[in-house]
Amino acid sequence: MTTIDERFFKTHPLSLETATQAKDMFPDGVTHDIRYISPFPIYMQSAKDGIKWDIDGNRYIDYVIGHGALILGHGRKEVVDGLSSQIKDGTHLGGSTKQEIQWAKEIMNLVPCAEKVRFVASGTEASLMALRLARAYTGKNKVIKFAYHFHGWHDYLILGEPRGVGGVPDKVAETVVVLEPNIESVERVLQQDDDIACLILEPTGAHGGQLPVPPAFLEALRSLTEQHNVVLIFDEVVTGFRVSKGGAQLRYGVTPDMSTHAKVLAGGLPGGAVVGKKDILDMIQHRGDPKWDSQKRVAHPGTFNANPLSSVAGTAALSIIANEPINERCDVLAERLKSGINDVLIRNEIDGFAYGVSSIVFIGLGIAPEFDSNGICVVPHDKIRKAADPRMVGALRKALLNEGIDTQGGRVWRLSAAHTESNIDDSIGSFEKALDAVRKDGFI
Repeated sequence: MTTIDERFFKTHPLSLETATQAKDMFPDGVTHDIRYISPFPIYMQSAKDGIKWDIDGNRYIDYVIGHGALILGHGRKEVVDGLSSQIKDGTHLGGSTKQEIQWAKEIMNLVPCAEKVRFVASGTEASLMALRLARAYTGKNKVIKFAYHFHGWHDYLILGEPRGVGGVPDKVAETVVVLEPNIESVERVLQQDDDIACLILEPTGAHGGQLPVPPAFLEALRSLTEQHNVVLIFDEVVTGFRVSKGGAQLRYGVTPDMSTHAKVLAGGLPGGAVVGKKDILDMIQHRGDPKWDSQKRVAHPGTFNANPLSSVAGTAALSIIANEPINERCDVLAERLKSGINDVLIRNEIDGFAYGVSSIVFIGLGIAPEFDSNGICVVPHDKIRKAADPRMVGALRKALLNEGIDTQGGRVWRLSAAHTESNIDDSIGSFEKALDAVRKDGFI
């Protein structure tokens, strides 16, 4: 057993005990793939602002931050007050509410492409709905997606991911064209195949920008899809309301036909949305024509669509983002974190660097930095993917937890407006200690 593992066992006895109970209840003993840690996951108990505590009483500076949903931090007063008031009036009223109208207004105020809105319950549902709308609108069948770009776990868009694709029918795979993110491959497919309904991508690059694409790529895609009457969809589940108030489409000035949203959208509660051009979203609308309503219309139920709790939390969060410099503060904190991490890597003579758009920070280990004139990482994607030994990354994740830092997999750090400069400085020191432990255990 490594020194990192020894400390991990010693400081998390209640998590170990709880994980022992869970392993026979849940596959892998967890309820989300990302929460899987060997030898056992950590069980969290409470949180406030940018800090959380586990069931053993260990304190963490939280860079998972609700899987990116909590850009305001944990327990923002306006969100909590709204939820406290609404929960007394009902958690599910089984009908339309004024709360959903206010939520939609906030979205339409911020997102450039949002002529109309349709609420769903998650990001996965949003991308599934967007594909169906695009196919119904165009009368075409196929979708283009890019390798490693993540759009949820459903059959169509899990393809091209380094994840389990068991259970995806071959016939479904025939309708999905997976390409490398370059304009030449897209142009070639669109010239050869007239059955492409839509193209979907993460607008800052795969996994929220871990495998970056330049803004010029978005501009080229916008032009090319318009030429071929293909619906362009930005998956802004990660980037929406985070990389700017209006997401990547506002930050880069490229307006898609539709965009999908979740995470920040619902203020930390479950919730998602598809937004976009009126003509496309109105494929859901009844026309009173029996043939249209039964055969052409896109039916869309959903028990928890725009439920009152998510509506009030989302409205509160988006109103704050619209009226306060939330994104700007997060970006400043992210720059401080990246600078500190890079300094640690240089001083310790470890190959690697911190990078990322806006308030999502990635740590690339085993590679040298390369940036273009706009500060976008241009290290080839193959190099980023292959650089770090998975054993070393796993050791770093546990070493960071031992030092009171919770990240997504050790290499993805998301900022919130509730983090402080002191949190950032403490995190940089903890990162250096974690690296030292990884090195002593022989992983570096």
